[in-house]
Amino acid sequence: MRYLHTMLRITNLDDSLDFFCNKLGLVEISRKESETGRFTLIFLAAPDDIERAKNEKSPLVELTWNWDPEALSGGRNFGHLAYRVDNIYETCHTLMDAGVTINRPPRDGHMAFVRSPDGHSIELLQEGDHLPPEEPWVSMENTGSW
Repeated sequence: MRYLHTMLRITNLDDSLDFFCNKLGLVEISRKESETGRFTLIFLAAPDDIERAKNEKSPLVELTWNWDPEALSGGRNFGHLAYRVDNIYETCHTLMDAGVTINRPPRDGHMAFVRSPDGHSIELLQEGDHLPPEEPWVSMENTGSW
């Protein structure tokens, strides 16, 4: 058995690509549009996984955008996506500057949570050892749920 991808339904293609690609830093690997099925599939990979994703078609995130409007509820019900980052504080700072709410700040120098525009929970984990505690993260309260 081999892990391939996680599929997330999205309601707004532009907002989701802005979040996942421009803000979170994932890279679009491929795209499939189905006129008859009225949907678009976008496959994304983390920067360090690009070659593997192109060659093996994994590990990927599949964004599924159904062209006909639909209401999506929750997002937390699927669990979360997790990505390891080089510097949790820098990553969270960059996301905040881009207008992303840090739902669970990296107070421990190791873990943070943010949400996509459709409410999908994204866990960010520090590569290697925990970073020493830093402000403003140590004093920052949780916002919403993750």
